[in-house]
Amino acid sequence: MSSESQRKSSNSSQNDTNINTILIPSPPSSPVLHSSSAPPTLLESLKIIFLSSWINVLLIFVPLGYIAFGLKWSNTLVFVLNFLAIIPLSKLLEFATEDIGLRIGQTSGVLKATFVLGLCFVMVGIYHKEQNFNMTAAQTSSSLMALACIGLIIPAAFISSVKNAEIIQTGSDHTSELLNLSHGTAIIFLIIYVLYLLFQLKTHTHLYQDEEEIENDEQPQLTFTISLLLLIVVTVAVSFSAEYLVSSIEGIVNTFGLSKTFIGLILLPIVGKAPELLTVAMKNKMDLAINIAADSSMQTALFISPLLVILGWITGQQMTMFFQTFETIALFISVLIINYLIQGGQSNWLKGAMLLVTYIIIALAFFFYPNNDK
Repeated sequence: MSSESQRKSSNSSQNDTNINTILIPSPPSSPVLHSSSAPPTLLESLKIIFLSSWINVLLIFVPLGYIAFGLKWSNTLVFVLNFLAIIPLSKLLEFATEDIGLRIGQTSGVLKATFVLGLCFVMVGIYHKEQNFNMTAAQTSSSLMALACIGLIIPAAFISSVKNAEIIQTGSDHTSELLNLSHGTAIIFLIIYVLYLLFQLKTHTHLYQDEEEIENDEQPQLTFTISLLLLIVVTVAVSFSAEYLVSSIEGIVNTFGLSKTFIGLILLPIVGKAPELLTVAMKNKMDLAINIAADSSMQTALFISPLLVILGWITGQQMTMFFQTFETIALFISVLIINYLIQGGQSNWLKGAMLLVTYIIIALAFFFYPNNDK
């Protein structure tokens, strides 16, 4: 009886140990969660950087673009190679910014919402019948885009009503009136943009936060020094690629008869954000995709353009918010259809197809638009 009692006691003790092993989890072994863990080495950091996205396979075009410009290859090759080079560089720039932002906070921003959102809706619609997104945040963004559209339409309507666009070149009194209108509009736009950042980053941050990211508590992958160095190197590389790309546009215009407007409005905006947004949308993160696309458009309309007008005002350069009537109509149509299609907080592949069709029609119009740049 004594030996049997000892055996039962031993089994009971072993069972208690097993239960404790199950109920009490072991300390996490992930190096990310250990504040005392060694930071990644230089080789490990390079591996993390290059494996951060499949788009990085296009990095081979960065040196090729530089070589093409240095050896004075054809403008077509210089344009194409640097066009492809900017795609992965933009992705690396975003990667470095996000990694730094995990430590010090971040503000995302930068594209053509019609094409990008349409492509996202279509591709995600192949895998999901419908995608839900935060309707309040989307409507706020679309309302600000509509406001930006109004600010660009008013100067065009002002010129058309007073006389015609030729008063810009004649130096009539209406030119100063247009400048005053542009300066006032630019100041208002900058104020609105600051208020939008306050809304997004301070008072209504919950509308722009991704639930999965909050649950996962994403941690930086690189050291602050490596992230900052990556940001500087990629920024310099992008500046060279962009400069070589722009320098080849004149040759592209002369060779293929394309207008600078078509290249600037249709081709170049696709480079920066489309691959990133498509990747995000394929993961069914439509809130993030819409926010990035809308932020890019608003950053251009509410911050960059007004800032250039203000800088021109300070330096004595006459820069206005005036755009040709055809351009403002195309902008208005884009904003109108986006506002209409995001109502209800759901997207599907048919809505995406509608946006893509709108983009293609506008692209065709700019393609056949008379080239006044020659």
